[in-house]
Amino acid sequence: MNIYARALRYFRPFLWPTLGGVLLTFASIALNLLKPWPFKYIVDGILDTAKGTSDARAFVHQWFGDNNPAGAVLGLSLVLVAISLLAGLVNMVSSYLFIRVGLRALLQLRTDLYATLQSLPLKFHDSRRSADSSFRVAYDSQSIQTIYNKGFATILSSVVMLVSALVVMFRMNWPLTLASLLILPFMVLAIRHYAERVRKQSTTIQERESDLLTLAQEGLSQIRMVHAFGREAFEVSQFHRRAAQSLEANMRLNMTSVASALVVGTLMAIGTALMYYIGSLQVLKPGSGFTLGDLWVFSAYLVMLYQPLEQLTYTAWALEGATAGAARCFEVLDRDNDVPDAPDAKVMESVKGRIEFRGVSFGYTDERMILKDIGFTVEPGQTVAFVGGTGTGKSTLLSLVPRFYDPVTGAVSLDGHDLRSITKKSLRSHIGMVLQDTLLFSTTIKENIAYGKSGATDAEIIEAARRAQAYDFIMQMPHGFDSPVGERGGHLSVGQRQRIGVARAFLKDAPILLLDEPTSALDPTTEHAIMGTISELMRGRTTLIVTHRLATVHGIGRIIVMKEGRIVEDGTGAALVAKNGIYAALYRDAQAE
Repeated sequence: MNIYARALRYFRPFLWPTLGGVLLTFASIALNLLKPWPFKYIVDGILDTAKGTSDARAFVHQWFGDNNPAGAVLGLSLVLVAISLLAGLVNMVSSYLFIRVGLRALLQLRTDLYATLQSLPLKFHDSRRSADSSFRVAYDSQSIQTIYNKGFATILSSVVMLVSALVVMFRMNWPLTLASLLILPFMVLAIRHYAERVRKQSTTIQERESDLLTLAQEGLSQIRMVHAFGREAFEVSQFHRRAAQSLEANMRLNMTSVASALVVGTLMAIGTALMYYIGSLQVLKPGSGFTLGDLWVFSAYLVMLYQPLEQLTYTAWALEGATAGAARCFEVLDRDNDVPDAPDAKVMESVKGRIEFRGVSFGYTDERMILKDIGFTVEPGQTVAFVGGTGTGKSTLLSLVPRFYDPVTGAVSLDGHDLRSITKKSLRSHIGMVLQDTLLFSTTIKENIAYGKSGATDAEIIEAARRAQAYDFIMQMPHGFDSPVGERGGHLSVGQRQRIGVARAFLKDAPILLLDEPTSALDPTTEHAIMGTISELMRGRTTLIVTHRLATVHGIGRIIVMKEGRIVEDGTGAALVAKNGIYAALYRDAQAE
């Protein structure tokens, strides 16, 4: 579908305010068309009575008499002020309606974009930079407002003004009007010449700005690493290079705008000069009936004719730039969900926690499979640890349980139901997670714990913190549970962040628990304390844990060993050591460290 047609769909809910703005625009244009006439009556009815028209003199006589020229000039001047004020007020209300509609459409598009980004699977986000997605939501989305306010609203007012001015000008002096329109074909050619260049250059700018935002976001989010390795100068040089590329793209677009303005301005000057020449000859010609006041009015209408033409020219170029941003927005909105809910997907109100993998293979690309023919069953309440070298697919396997991804072949089931037959929302409501790097939002401790359960009470949050052994350190902070954690939890230690993550899982109280390297970033003392807390969390839940720390899982029960995306060993820690296979070698290496 055409981008403009798709954009206009966002304005359908605002039909009545738009119609109100249209009617007020018509009224404003009608008032603007009256503006030149008070001065015509001043010229032809008062200042130039020898050559002025009888109609102008009759008008002045009827309203002001013949003996008060100063009063007549003052009265006509006040009429001009009144017309201008009224036109301005009407235009202000019209602009308010159009701007409000444009902003409401912008709000809706931004919300749709963000909602779509939230619903798209991780495979989409893995292939995109987060800053690029943020740029589309924050900046590309503004194209919808440009299309409406600088597109629809400007085109409407410009076309109505242009047609109205043409009608009046043809009625006043059609030969002079035709002479004034001689530049029109050349303006159309200029618009077509520059429009494509503006679109390409606008797309380039948006891509460069997105790259710049990505670089700045990454550099600032990793500021500790930058300082630790003394790479400040390198990061600044990288930023300067990208910023220079954006500057060059902006410069090219601005020079295109300047050049186009020169061409359009010159064409308009030629048309105005031609009108002045022919119109002046008509005023000087005896008996032509074309007065100095008429020439003034005609000159004013010529401005009203050329201004809309100029506005339409710049509007065409603005729309070319806006379509580039709109296309980037609709690219996201049109993105297919690779992990959709099936049309007949059912809601699981309660689960026992039996998880089964049957012949599962998965890869982030079709060329390379990470998991290969995986098959195992976890009974309700059972704990299973997955161990193996880096890159063997352990974390990827965990990601299939909450349907962050779907298998390429095979199936994962819960309580005998294929996960693809269950709604993602209900599936994930039964799963708690603790990750290696607990993700915290830049809010308070209470809000971060409460993220695990919508509508949680203060008592529930405090109890979850106690069970996670986080209550004591929270209460030692300046504002207790209302203390801010800083960006990405920067005000807390790694161990404290992990305890907040565990408290979040306690609060959710889900029957299935996924633990992905929950202690790998901790020192041995903190790890031992956290594992004690996690052991409490695991009790009575179906638990899948991925770890490189074999000491933490050796005695917990069942261990599955993975190598190159396949399951190679399965059993208890003691049995696997006795088998003297891959696990035994890993365990001996861990003991020797």
